[in-house]
Amino acid sequence: MAEIKIVVADITTLNVDAIVNAANETLLGGGGVDGAIHAAAGRGLLAECRLLGGCRTGEAKITGGHLLPARYVIHTVGPVWHGGSQGEAQLLAAAYANSLKLAQEYGLRSIAFPNISTGVYGYPADKAAVIALQSLRATLAQCPAIDTVILCCFSEQAALLYRSLAAADS
Repeated sequence: MAEIKIVVADITTLNVDAIVNAANETLLGGGGVDGAIHAAAGRGLLAECRLLGGCRTGEAKITGGHLLPARYVIHTVGPVWHGGSQGEAQLLAAAYANSLKLAQEYGLRSIAFPNISTGVYGYPADKAAVIALQSLRATLAQCPAIDTVILCCFSEQAALLYRSLAAADS
């Protein structure tokens, strides 16, 4: 099964087969990770995203990496937090799982994820981290092509949360 690595880094600088973009439903750029990826990838990414017709929450779509070191960008839309009673956990798990399945479909070996939905979408970081790790582990069993998954955290505090949860599960 794939190795899960937890790092603090700028996801746009990672040399992996694909990085995951925590996108909005339009796929046309936004703030946070989404804005950073679009800025680093250049105008070609936006042009390609315009052809995709958006993306529903929990689903994933793929584009080229354009000016990024990553060959591909997998765009997924995580849920906005509404207190946990509107299917947010299932949608967040689906965002991780569908991104992995798309990477498998394209024969990709390495993929990096940001902390989906924990920024402006307001998902509590501790709850999101549990779902991310559970979804990744469950889905990786169906994705033999993938040998490296990177959880790319925006802060050391976020990385510590993931590391403590990963250690408790092993």
